[in-house]
Amino acid sequence: MDEALVIANDLDMTLVEISPNANPPVCKIVDFQKFIFEQKKKQKELKTKQTKVTVKEIRFGPNIDEHDFNFKLNHAQKFLESGFKVKVFVFFKGRTIVYKDQGKIKLLEFAQALEELGKVESMPKLEGKKMTMFITPIKK
Repeated sequence: MDEALVIANDLDMTLVEISPNANPPVCKIVDFQKFIFEQKKKQKELKTKQTKVTVKEIRFGPNIDEHDFNFKLNHAQKFLESGFKVKVFVFFKGRTIVYKDQGKIKLLEFAQALEELGKVESMPKLEGKKMTMFITPIKK
């Protein structure tokens, strides 16, 4: 280790410890500014390769009309084609909570209409006054 420090000082470079847990520890003689620049460059490259998943929401009631249902369906198709995850939920206001089965049927119809573009990530679940379902786009 001491020899490596002397060699690094003679070359006007820095001794960088790569893996301290190894036996013996692994070190490298590098130009420190260049080393930091390359580290930042790698991190930036990894960050650009990441994909951020955005969730779009679509909501309707259990007694939705056919035209409104198709309108919401078209929006969901556009979202899935764009690569967004879609959260579909039926909200129950007041006494409409008695139509839980009707809400579930509507959600399943919605999923069936979108089966070419997306797959159901989670089946309909009742959470309070909302019945929720997630649909993820199918990778092409």
